[in-house]
Amino acid sequence: MVNWLLYICMFIAVSGVLMSFLLLLRYRPTRGRHRVSLRHFMMLVNVYVTVMLAFALIYMILELLGIQVLAEASRNVGGELTHLVSDVIYFSAITLLSVGYGDIVPIGVGRILAIIQALFGYLLPAAFVVTTVIRFENKVE
Repeated sequence: MVNWLLYICMFIAVSGVLMSFLLLLRYRPTRGRHRVSLRHFMMLVNVYVTVMLAFALIYMILELLGIQVLAEASRNVGGELTHLVSDVIYFSAITLLSVGYGDIVPIGVGRILAIIQALFGYLLPAAFVVTTVIRFENKVE
């Protein structure tokens, strides 16, 4: 029963990442230069936080299922639940916002997830800029 609950949480996390990315691509700004930039910035922050937490949830669920995805100082991440939660959120944020520091390293399937998350981290600003430019050009014409 617990495994099914974890699988459902993983599905919700992946769905949240995809929906946030689609919202960023379909976002339509309102009139006014100041409101557009503030609304776009808040949308981008919302998307980043959603993606970061969703990937952290995926890493945590895999760890709780017994699939090792992260290692810290050549030992497995884990121990107390609070330590696991802080480790996966930290790793997720560092992977999304930079290349990583190397203190917590992905292993096994975690490497593939970290690559996908890093790719999201690089694509989100590009999608943000492209949608802003396209909307501005359509508004001017």
